Amino acid sequence: MASHDVPIGSSQVTLASLNERSREIFRSIVESYLTTGEPVGSRNLARILPMSLSPASVRNVMSDLEHLGLIFAPHTSAGRLPTELGLRFFVDALMQVGDLSEQDRRAIEAQVAGIGSGKTVEDVLIEASQALSGLTRSAGIVLTAKNNVRLKHIEFVRLEPERALVVMVAEDGQVENRVLPVPPGLPTSSLVEAGNFLNARLRGKTIGDLRSEIENSVAEGQAELDQLTQKIIANGLASWSGGDSEERRLIVRGHANLLDDLHALDDLERVRLLFDALETKRGVIDLLGRAERADGVRIFIGSENKLFSLSGSSTIAAPYRDSKGRVVGVIGVIGPTRLNYARIVPMVDYTARVVSRLLSGA
Repeated sequence: MASHDVPIGSSQVTLASLNERSREIFRSIVESYLTTGEPVGSRNLARILPMSLSPASVRNVMSDLEHLGLIFAPHTSAGRLPTELGLRFFVDALMQVGDLSEQDRRAIEAQVAGIGSGKTVEDVLIEASQALSGLTRSAGIVLTAKNNVRLKHIEFVRLEPERALVVMVAEDGQVENRVLPVPPGLPTSSLVEAGNFLNARLRGKTIGDLRSEIENSVAEGQAELDQLTQKIIANGLASWSGGDSEERRLIVRGHANLLDDLHALDDLERVRLLFDALETKRGVIDLLGRAERADGVRIFIGSENKLFSLSGSSTIAAPYRDSKGRVVGVIGVIGPTRLNYARIVPMVDYTARVVSRLLSGA
């Protein structure tokens, strides 16, 4: 279900590197960290391990794990915490991802799928990000693209001799108006012709689909349009899609959850840095864009992505699709590196599936 960003092999640590005793001690250290956020010492580990070991034996294994780069001591006299490399190794090699509980399924369905008919795509995505934020106690995130909106109707209306209004209606009910310049002396018939030409081809298509189709038709000489009408069509589509660069929209919900359970001033500084990173939307968009290329859930831990290297944050995200199975965006969560990965991975995966189902009208 989940794919990782940095292969285990790059760390030179494999599951075969650890015997059963080492695995259990390492698993206990990570699970304690994910639960409490605190270091754990050999004495406490000896009490919770499923095997009988003395604190001295546990310390010997911890020394080996530290040598492998999987754990570290935050202070001289403290217990041990997993490193980012250790967290990645745990997620890829040891974590057992269970099925989503029926209670969590119902909660996601109720909030996302239960918002009723007549809601826009953006309504669905906002509800989805809020649902994930509430269930995971992290920040819910959604990345979408305006070019993915499916069109229903377009119309050009002259406003002034050199300006016209293009009105675009999407299948989900969104209406957007843009004012665009038109060549001096352009006859009204060219505006009508441009609208008729597009309406005959646009139903159910995205802006990207439509632009590609029209560009091909013009290039192959199949579109019987004069130069002025061609220019109006090109300008109209560009005005909606934001020009040549695809316009991306980032939705973030649940910032306040990131302030919960702060243990120290270091945690407060980490969250402040995370907020700063979230304000740098370009970086978040680039990061989530990488998750679009994954088949399933993608996990980014700490400094594996430069954006969150200072705040020590993790991102769990999955792509969602339209009715034709095409990836049209990404949904997920951002939070501290001690996220409950085993619980959140299936939650993100299921939410992405629910959103995909709603967008496909199933």
